[in-house]
Amino acid sequence: MKQIFKNVQKIGFGGADCRDPMKFRFYEPDRVILGKKMSEHLPFAMAWWHNLGAAGTDMFGRDTADKSFGAEKGTMEHAKAKVDAGFEFMEKLGIKYFCFHDVDLVPEADDINETNRRLDEISDYIVKKIKKTGIKALWGTANLFSNPRYMNGAGSTNSADVYCFAAAQIKKALDLTVKFGGRGYVFWGGREGYETLLNTDVKFEEENIARLMKMAVDYGRSIGFTGDFYIEPKPKEPMKHQYDFDAATSIGFLRKYGLDKDFKLNIEANHATLAGHTFSHELRISAINGMLGSIDANQGDLLLGWDTDEFPYDIYETTMCMYEVIKAGGLTGGFNFDAKSRRPSNTAEDMFYSYILGMDSFALGLIKAAEIIEDGRVDAFVKEKYSSFEKGIGKKIVEGKTTLAELAERAEKLKAPKAPQSGRQEYLQSIVNSILFKG
Repeated sequence: MKQIFKNVQKIGFGGADCRDPMKFRFYEPDRVILGKKMSEHLPFAMAWWHNLGAAGTDMFGRDTADKSFGAEKGTMEHAKAKVDAGFEFMEKLGIKYFCFHDVDLVPEADDINETNRRLDEISDYIVKKIKKTGIKALWGTANLFSNPRYMNGAGSTNSADVYCFAAAQIKKALDLTVKFGGRGYVFWGGREGYETLLNTDVKFEEENIARLMKMAVDYGRSIGFTGDFYIEPKPKEPMKHQYDFDAATSIGFLRKYGLDKDFKLNIEANHATLAGHTFSHELRISAINGMLGSIDANQGDLLLGWDTDEFPYDIYETTMCMYEVIKAGGLTGGFNFDAKSRRPSNTAEDMFYSYILGMDSFALGLIKAAEIIEDGRVDAFVKEKYSSFEKGIGKKIVEGKTTLAELAERAEKLKAPKAPQSGRQEYLQSIVNSILFKG
């Protein structure tokens, strides 16, 4: 078959000092870190929409990159060309998974029956590639935000007919996810929110979203989907206020409506930034609630107030991410590069440079996170910080063997407690720096 990226060979490992831009410097799939291969710690996925679709358009300008892959856009020939390009791209990078929206795969028709026919055609074509390469879907989802019908949301819409269309898209996307061997299914509530409370029944909208998710779970299980469903938190954009604001809000929603047995969270770094949190905060909150499922691997720009979806390059951030992931015991999903090359980075080579950057950034983050854990000083400090709860009255508190009256009596005898142990934040930060930046 004709190569689309004929000027790019399979990307190999060159080592930290390698200056070949088409080699990995840190990502070494078979290298064992803490008892697991690097590729097992880091199941990377290609985002179909950004890598094969995003061509540099922004609100101020047209495409700068050619993502036609030799076919006319808006046709089934172009859809197949994207499949050819995507699988060649993933094979050359050693990526084993992809993520998709339904309408990433084919041009959406005016009639949903025709759209589904096109999806059947392209999915048969993709399955042939899956059988040949072993590359599968990490997760699938339905685009319930781009079409004008979803201007007031999908699950949160005020139109019962639009709600039916959302259900139909979810049903088909679940079919495709199972067909592609997907490990998860994502709900991103891009329009599930509101602009003003003056025209919004928040309680009704949240309940309707939950009903749609419950029906999706029931249908998914009925067709043999055994993976996790995910909510992907985001506080704003495109809506002013979205119901899945952050990890804590999403977890509360899932528990309120009894969805927490089937759902986990898909945490995106850039969305954490928009919520006013750090990436590692969102990961920690998800993990301690048993709901850390998958990750959208990107980063934002603190100088810009929107979702820039940059490829990750901040090693401190990727290290702290991998520290949380390792501590949580890993992911049920993986690392999807929901990221796009910058608008002026508009060549086919730039697509590869972008993924090499992202994969190397997480590989180095994994290496450094393992070193922090093996060093032991950070974990030892945290354990010592709470050591007063390991004996005496502290132990009784933790075991639930005391009362408010007993604690008050102890306080009266003490008259005034000693100051707590120092948090030594700067000391701990210096340990991390010494591991990250060895002279």
